[in-house]
Amino acid sequence: MPYRSRDELPDLVRELLPEHAQEIYREAFNNAFDQYADPAERRGHASREETAHKVAWAAVKREYEKRGDRWVPKSSR
Repeated sequence: MPYRSRDELPDLVRELLPEHAQEIYREAFNNAFDQYADPAERRGHASREETAHKVAWAAVKREYEKRGDRWVPKSSR
């Protein structure tokens, strides 16, 4: 199920990630949810939703990193 807004994201995502990272997550999830509709496109036996969550976290990790308990942009060192 694609997310229409950040308010619909899982609680953990909203609690841990800054707003910009939440938007990255939402957009990546929605794109992956569409892209991996066909089970043949997914690895192993992962569900469409599970695959979309994995893609979304990978997208966040390209631009953010976890420092202690916070997620911060990679460029802010």
